[in-house]
Amino acid sequence: MTMKKNILCIGAGYVGGPTMAMIAHKCPKYKITVVDINPQRIAEWNSDTLPIYEPGLDELVLATRGKNLFFSADIAAGIRDNDIIFVSVNTPTKTFGAGAGMAADLQFWEATARQILQYSQSSKIVIEKSTLPVKTALTMEQILNSAHNGIFFDVLSNPEFMAEGTAIQDLENPDRILIGSRETERGLTARQVLVDIYTHWIPPEKIVTSNIWSSELSKLVANAFLAQRISSINAISALCEKAEANIGEVARAVGMDSRIGAKFLNASVGFGGSCFKKDILNLVYLCRSYGLDEVADYWEGVVKINEYQQNRFTMTMLKAMFNTLAAKKICLLGFAFKANTGDTRESPALFIARRLLEEKAEVVISDPKALQNATIDLKDVRGSIRYVEDPYEATAGCHAIAVMTEWDLYRNLDFKRIYRTMSQPAFIFDGRNILDHRRLFDIGFNVYPIGKPPLTHF
Repeated sequence: MTMKKNILCIGAGYVGGPTMAMIAHKCPKYKITVVDINPQRIAEWNSDTLPIYEPGLDELVLATRGKNLFFSADIAAGIRDNDIIFVSVNTPTKTFGAGAGMAADLQFWEATARQILQYSQSSKIVIEKSTLPVKTALTMEQILNSAHNGIFFDVLSNPEFMAEGTAIQDLENPDRILIGSRETERGLTARQVLVDIYTHWIPPEKIVTSNIWSSELSKLVANAFLAQRISSINAISALCEKAEANIGEVARAVGMDSRIGAKFLNASVGFGGSCFKKDILNLVYLCRSYGLDEVADYWEGVVKINEYQQNRFTMTMLKAMFNTLAAKKICLLGFAFKANTGDTRESPALFIARRLLEEKAEVVISDPKALQNATIDLKDVRGSIRYVEDPYEATAGCHAIAVMTEWDLYRNLDFKRIYRTMSQPAFIFDGRNILDHRRLFDIGFNVYPIGKPPLTHF
């Protein structure tokens, strides 16, 4: 069968892999190729064990791989043979030089732009899928169109708004698809090519078009607003604990206001993941670079509250357990930054584990999908640390349990059985407020939720 379009994605990570699998599924007459600089990752995409866990992803890849979805390490051939190129490479926070700790590190993105220029033998549409600072497309255009050899590159911005854990559902039925372009004749023509891809399964009214700078900025702003809500409710959770209020009741009352809504009002140990902190710090850096210091201070406060919440959680554990954690066994139930993913990037559990080890605690980590990543994240840490997938085995002999990830598995554990195997007095610190605290107290636990009065036997 002759394919109508040949599409390339450079970057086979959490965004590139699932997005291309969905396009391949919905556009069977399009040939989709995904390439990556890491041959091991490509090998995993071609194996029975995919490099990322995402509900529904395995089935999607299995149905399309080898038919119209292909994974390859040959980046040069991919660029040469495809006319539409999605760029979905990593853009971490800089760890060096100007803007260290805040600005986006664009070295991988720029290397990709130069590869596209080097290997292209015909004009291309290049689509930013990575989360990038506003005005990055201008730099990409300058690099790509620097050869003056008759080959033209049209750059579009198409940020991804899917959430890990629900990525397949979000890709199949998104709130919106945002496509930004230059508002020139060439830019609008290129934009329509991308619109035509998405209209295979997405209603036209959900496809939003804008100028390219608005599109780039919208991704950063969306993540900043979501993180802001989490930090807002977490800030109030600290007040609730002092004032003997219940954060669940406060959140319910506030969320019933139609102007506010109930989403992202669950108090917790804090947000994690690859996006929120990185994107807010990027936004802060951008604002400071434009001289908008008050705006930068405002958004930086969102990150500071998140760090405060994680510190506060650790101090609650320390004070509750008689001001010493040395030689005490503490089980972290969950290490992924959220349920239904194996991703541990910026996970609150990573911060908590390091702090507990600094206090000379013995840490046991349990998670159904993230133990391999946890061992990598903590490979440089000194101290007593074990990785045990089975939660009953992991909690046996422990002095305390800290719930770090809202896996459904943890809601349904036999806590009477767990209590009998723990050292007494036994503590539970519910960093996600997902457990039945009164029932745990009745079993015998000393229970410390987020934003609610503790239930203790002392």
